[in-house]
Amino acid sequence: VTLPACPAHRPLPGSRVRHGFPPAVEEALCGVTGAQLELHYCLQALGEYFDQSHVALPNISKFFLHQALEERKAAEALMKYQQERGGHYCSKTIQKPNCDYAVGLMKALELAMVQWKTMLRYFEELYALSVENADPHSASTIKKQFIGPKIQKIKLMGDLLTNARRLDCSQDGRNSLGDYFMDRLQKEFRTSIEPESSDHCSPCPPLQQCTGAAEGLKGPQRECYQHRNGIGPIYATIHCTTMLPHLCNDGTGAKVKQGREGL
Repeated sequence: VTLPACPAHRPLPGSRVRHGFPPAVEEALCGVTGAQLELHYCLQALGEYFDQSHVALPNISKFFLHQALEERKAAEALMKYQQERGGHYCSKTIQKPNCDYAVGLMKALELAMVQWKTMLRYFEELYALSVENADPHSASTIKKQFIGPKIQKIKLMGDLLTNARRLDCSQDGRNSLGDYFMDRLQKEFRTSIEPESSDHCSPCPPLQQCTGAAEGLKGPQRECYQHRNGIGPIYATIHCTTMLPHLCNDGTGAKVKQGREGL
């Protein structure tokens, strides 16, 4: 596999933050970023196809749109990394995604698998190029933040393809009952419709699990901080008992006791 070329790329002159960033690695990063954006547009086109009225597979559509969003974020992370190292991404023309033939669920899954395998080979070659040019920082970043997620996506596509074959899903664009079952029953398709579920803390537990939680709480407590992959905004949630004013102590303990009996 040959890394995507970026012949028009030139290092920024006079960059003061540039240190130990080989031009060959910078040019390769620029080319791989363009390939990452092309993958984003391909997955977005698949998501829009399954949302059309004559296909009507909404969960599968949202799954591909969610994957497209993640690939776009990966491309933006590559651009940001180049800027942090004193380089830059030279914008290039993104070609139209070659996915017009993927008119069935099976072909769409196969196309996504091929695209992710190609991107994985790009990152593996980029990792080897970084090691060859004595750029350990780029090699470590590529290995931890980009190679691992691509391996997980390939495994996911393999599992989905196996279940799609079991249900005899369509390959010629004519909807089948197997397509409908995959859309409605496959866990990965259904969980992809949760809005930003992985970026937020888990919701408050049911009320019956909050019995006695008012004791020891003298005010709102901010807790449960987490963020995704170490990058991005940090979200904070208020403890669930602050949403239950009837559990607050009025100084006599009566309301707390009443709240417990009601639970």
